[in-house]
Amino acid sequence: MENIVFPQGFLWGAATAAFQVEGATGVDGRTDSIWDAFCRLPGKVVGGDTGEPGADHYRRFEQDVAMMADLGLKAYRFSIAWPRVRPDGGKVNQAGLDFYRRLIDTLLAHDIVPWPTLYHWDLPQTLEEAGGWANRDTAFRFADYAASTV
Repeated sequence: MENIVFPQGFLWGAATAAFQVEGATGVDGRTDSIWDAFCRLPGKVVGGDTGEPGADHYRRFEQDVAMMADLGLKAYRFSIAWPRVRPDGGKVNQAGLDFYRRLIDTLLAHDIVPWPTLYHWDLPQTLEEAGGWANRDTAFRFADYAASTV
């Protein structure tokens, strides 16, 4: 069998989605996303599972990052939960921003490159109820959200 050689600068990493791993769905100001509402619909999710507690990454991120470093990962693609940073599409939630800042600082301290994704299908449920992406205002709320994560 021939050895596979990866190009210079290739980064081995891992990827997650906020709803799947963070848990803490009702903690520190986070409000419902469309996934929270969907999971509550009878028969939609096997076993009635929800995002709570997920892998509890919100509370255990330091341990998770240490494991990534032990595995030799050099990159971590994660999503930022819109309903954690701008609950209901409204004002900035400092506790939500602080979580992602701590996560990024911890990644950098372990020489792991953070690769944040701004939207991974977690529209705040309040915006969905106001028409979702078909409502032009949602694009403006997304622009506000994106600007607050810089």
